[in-house]
Amino acid sequence: MKYLVLAAIGALASILANKSIAVFNDGFRPIVPQYLDGGMSRKDLAAMSFAISFGLVIGFGIPTSIAASIILIHSVLLTTDIIGTWCPDTKTGTILAGVIGALYGVGILAGLELIVNLFALLPFNFLSNLGSVSTYVVAAFACFPAVAVGYQHGFKNGAISGIITLIVYVLTVKFGQLSMESSTITLNAFGVAMLAGMICMLVFASKVKGDGNSNSTLVSTFSTKVSRIRSNWWLFAIMGALIAAATSMGIVAGDPASLALVADSQWSNATVVALARAIGFVPLVFTTGIVTGVYAPAGCTFVFVIGLAFHGNPLLAAVLGAVVMVCELALINVFAKGMDKFPGMKDMGEHIRTSMNKVLEVALLVGGVVAAEAMAAQFNGITGSGALFVVACILLNRISKKPVVEMAVGPVACIVYGVLLNVLLVCNLITLAAAA
Repeated sequence: MKYLVLAAIGALASILANKSIAVFNDGFRPIVPQYLDGGMSRKDLAAMSFAISFGLVIGFGIPTSIAASIILIHSVLLTTDIIGTWCPDTKTGTILAGVIGALYGVGILAGLELIVNLFALLPFNFLSNLGSVSTYVVAAFACFPAVAVGYQHGFKNGAISGIITLIVYVLTVKFGQLSMESSTITLNAFGVAMLAGMICMLVFASKVKGDGNSNSTLVSTFSTKVSRIRSNWWLFAIMGALIAAATSMGIVAGDPASLALVADSQWSNATVVALARAIGFVPLVFTTGIVTGVYAPAGCTFVFVIGLAFHGNPLLAAVLGAVVMVCELALINVFAKGMDKFPGMKDMGEHIRTSMNKVLEVALLVGGVVAAEAMAAQFNGITGSGALFVVACILLNRISKKPVVEMAVGPVACIVYGVLLNVLLVCNLITLAAAA
């Protein structure tokens, strides 16, 4: 039964990613609309999913899972992002994604340690460093509303929105913790800051005078995005049921903290921790879903709370998990309709897309440089070469006859740099600092 449930999760999550309906990586979600709008090829989208998620799978998800003998959901859903986007966006590709996802679900349950050991055979295992490529994506994405305001309403108003976003972030970090008897609810500071920025964006947009039928034509910017998500409610209901059931059976966990508690059979404490995390992630998941039209396969992660609360009763957990996912979609629709009542949002749509592109390009460039430098720091005398390599790749790509999409260059350059370091190490042209 465990193999069947995990195979079903892997298959359905891969299909959702293949059809660009839902992806798990918060940093990858804002990138998917670029493909949907025709601004990115399928090949570039696949490369981005691999570059952003694979390092996290190998360096974080799988090792954490091995330590507790329980699968951290990141190990599954980050990989299904990759599987789904690498398969063609066709009926055959969708079927292929489902089959590969199911096989991966079975394989991850059967051989976690084998995967880690294979990559450990590299002379220099750079994949743990690769995860830092997307470190700043979620952080930087919080400022896109301020950038959008700047594009439409000028630098001054954009700067004001940016300052408000920063202040809200700092206040959330300092005061965004609600103490409970056995745990603490910590709000996601970047998600709350992004929400504050979007409120600023709406306030400025509301000052734009529209024509008499402006509101009637505004069933557009946000509601259309959410309608795309809600039209697949039954798929999300099934996914919610599967994840809740798997959590109830003790197969998976949604975060390292609750995973560790489940490993010690502290189910009640794990439930509280999972609930705190889910509440903290509501602003992030809702806002990215509303803006991009792409949701998360596990939603706001309340399905893990259901699974933990009803451990040992997977059937009941499955039913309640499906209900929770449907309720989430209802709430996100209510929120989006409220946002669509503001005049000026129709014109804001184009500025939102532009600002998202610019923010992601910069975030992935910075993340690429940081990741490459983390690799270089582990060798004698080549500090700075990582930044040199990534920046050079980005600038040379801009003058190439067939350039790669800008936001993909940083992550791809990091992978190439990691391979190059392994080649140089084998050829004895560089040495590890630890060996000095």
